[in-house]
Amino acid sequence: MFTGIITDQGYIRQINKTATGAQLVIQTTRAHQTRHVGDSIAVNGICLTLTAVTDEAFTVVAMAETLQRTTLGTWQTGMQVNLEAALRADQGLDGHIVQGHVDTTATLRTSHTEGVTVRLTFDVSADQAPYLVEKGAVALDGVSLTVTAVTRQTVQVALIPYTLAHTSLGHLQCGDQVNVETDILGKYVVRQYQLGGMTDD
Repeated sequence: MFTGIITDQGYIRQINKTATGAQLVIQTTRAHQTRHVGDSIAVNGICLTLTAVTDEAFTVVAMAETLQRTTLGTWQTGMQVNLEAALRADQGLDGHIVQGHVDTTATLRTSHTEGVTVRLTFDVSADQAPYLVEKGAVALDGVSLTVTAVTRQTVQVALIPYTLAHTSLGHLQCGDQVNVETDILGKYVVRQYQLGGMTDD
C-alpha cells in the first residue's frame, strides 16, 4: 500500500508497447537508494512491480488492462511522473490509504489561482461520484489530496505551493487527464449500503 505522499519524481526514458502491455524505463537519481527488483512502486498512482533497477533508472511492466484503465496508454518519453515507494510497516501514514489501484481517469476542466493556492476542477464519471465527498480524500496521479468541493459530475481540489512544486500536478493544463483512486474506506461504506438493500430473492 501507499500513502499518496510523493517522495520522488522521475522522467520516462523509454516506452516499449506490445500487444500484452508495455515496458517502461523511468529515470530517477534515487532509484538505487531504496528500491529493489520485486518491490512495488506507485507511478502516477499506478502500482507497478520493479523488474530492473540501476543507479539512474528502473524498469516496470504494465499489462494491457492497466493501459486501458489509466492514463498510462497515453504517456510519452520525457514525461514527468510522480513516484512513491510502497509503505513499510514502521512508517507513518502521512496521507491516506492508497492502494495504487486506479478506479478511473478524470479530465481537468478549470484551473483557478487564489493567492498562492491553485484550485483544480476535474470532470469525473457519474459512477464514481458516490465515492467522492467534500473534505474526504482522493488520490490524483498518486497524490493524496483533500476534496474541497464535489458535484455529480466534478471534483475539486486545492493545491498548496509545495504540492505544485514537488508533483506533476503543477504542470497540468485544461484537458489533461489524471489517474483517480477514490478512498478505499468510502468504497466499503457504499458497498455495505448497497448490500443492505439487497435480498436473497
